[in-house]
Amino acid sequence: MSEKNRSKIKWRFKSKDGLELFAHSFPSKNPPKAIICLTHGHGEHLERYKNLAAALNDADYSMIGFDQRGHGQSDGPRGHTPSYETLLDDIEAFLAEVDENYPDLPRILYGHSMGGNLALNYALRRKPKLLGVIATGPWIKLAFEPPAVKVFMGKTMDKIYPAFIQASGLETAALSRDLEVVRAYEEDSLVHDKISARLFVGMYESGLWALENADEFSLPLLLMHGSADRLTSADASREFAEKVGDKVKLKIWDGFYHEIHNEPEQADVFKTIINWLEKL
Repeated sequence: MSEKNRSKIKWRFKSKDGLELFAHSFPSKNPPKAIICLTHGHGEHLERYKNLAAALNDADYSMIGFDQRGHGQSDGPRGHTPSYETLLDDIEAFLAEVDENYPDLPRILYGHSMGGNLALNYALRRKPKLLGVIATGPWIKLAFEPPAVKVFMGKTMDKIYPAFIQASGLETAALSRDLEVVRAYEEDSLVHDKISARLFVGMYESGLWALENADEFSLPLLLMHGSADRLTSADASREFAEKVGDKVKLKIWDGFYHEIHNEPEQADVFKTIINWLEKL
């Protein structure tokens, strides 16, 4: 890896439809064994994963992430996407940026929550050349079934006014048992609680699609979820893993909330991730 590539830490790149997206590299001090490519959850941004990046760096893995459109320091209306496929196109553009910075190194796609939904669907639909996939607390299904009338209204608005924005209603206390994590989230100026009809319907339907097609998942997969997650469904992750079969390592963390990487026992989570990476 050249010194030029080492120095590219924060930059912006263009999406397929011309939007500027913000990327951030967290390089390891030693030559990296592989690149962990991060896709974050809804309403948040990649800078919230510095603790994960530090643990990966200590194990000689570099991490690169990007703020999804409408999130963090990337452009676009907050909480909206023109289509679900556009989000997959953004991941494709991001992975091209990773290749430019770290040519010839293996890549692992890591997605949390909404990012977990996208990572699973990207692997299923685009058949990328990846060493593996990590999904934590993926939005395959929500931990609660949305009221039928809300789903109906979402689908109706998606057809007539897809950019219609509502508050997500996220229960911030359900993110982590660490109250400091919750406080920092609530005070973070880059966090938002907006979600459009198009984004909600796309995520909702693609989660169900991924579950129906999970038996076609062909890459090594580390799938982890907190058993006490009140935001996304741990049972859906169990069902997904059962359909994938031998290619998946499933870990349900007893009593953990949604952000398992931000729980008091995060060191154990990072150790599990690194042990899995070492066996690829």
